[in-house]
Amino acid sequence: MIDIIREMLSMPFIRRALILGILVALCASLLGVSLVLKHYSMIGDGLSHVGFGTLAIALALNTAPLQTSIPLVLLAAFLLLRLNENSKIKGDAAIAIISSSSLAIGVIIVAKTKGMTADLCNYMFGSILAIKKDDLYFSIIISVVVFILYLFFYNKIYAVTFDENFAKATGTKTGLYNMLIALLTALIIVIGMRMMGAMLISSLIIFPALTSMHIYKSFKHVVISSAILSVICFFIGIVISYTWDTPAGASIVVVNLALFLLFYTWRLIRIKILKRYFDEKIYY
Repeated sequence: MIDIIREMLSMPFIRRALILGILVALCASLLGVSLVLKHYSMIGDGLSHVGFGTLAIALALNTAPLQTSIPLVLLAAFLLLRLNENSKIKGDAAIAIISSSSLAIGVIIVAKTKGMTADLCNYMFGSILAIKKDDLYFSIIISVVVFILYLFFYNKIYAVTFDENFAKATGTKTGLYNMLIALLTALIIVIGMRMMGAMLISSLIIFPALTSMHIYKSFKHVVISSAILSVICFFIGIVISYTWDTPAGASIVVVNLALFLLFYTWRLIRIKILKRYFDEKIYY
């Protein structure tokens, strides 16, 4: 195993994938806790479909994919929240409208321009080989900014996650911080699509948070556990991808799924054992 890891680290493209992937996995897992607790976890899936549409536009116009996608996906995140807060279209319905519309527009643009190119397939399904130095530096800067903003506004994010009405009553600008969560999520979705793929990037948001909630109850512990598990699953997924020549994004998702099922099963067994113990204690 050590020899395999040493061999992997000797390759520049894998080093780039590890640096970017760890940062993206870390940021996605932190934001994922708030999104899951607010029952808004599908925003990641919705924005990833928007990302596909914006990538199709960028490739059709021969512009830089990341630089073109970021402002458009940020705009979609803003529209999602505005729809959810100020109209009769709520939650999953708002996400479905924007995501399906963006996907349809992307498909039409692809069909009418260059067709399904290798570059577009890389963005759809992910490819660690596709990460270039320019993309790496730009993505690292964005990831660090997201991480710093999350830490700086941690208390406010915690407040709007657990009791939005109370936070609003105490003078917290809940709309502003909900918007911050959505915009930070949009940034991570865009920079993570290159490696994980638009179809799989939302798994980095959902799985670590759900897995950690089977272990801990407090928000702080769930956030820390989610970050650690996300990075571990990413690294194991990359090792599996390299060893068995499987797609990197899919391998990372499968590792996350396996860990989730493991802890879910362990929690069910623990509850059953505790229930039997207390039933016997009461009986005797």
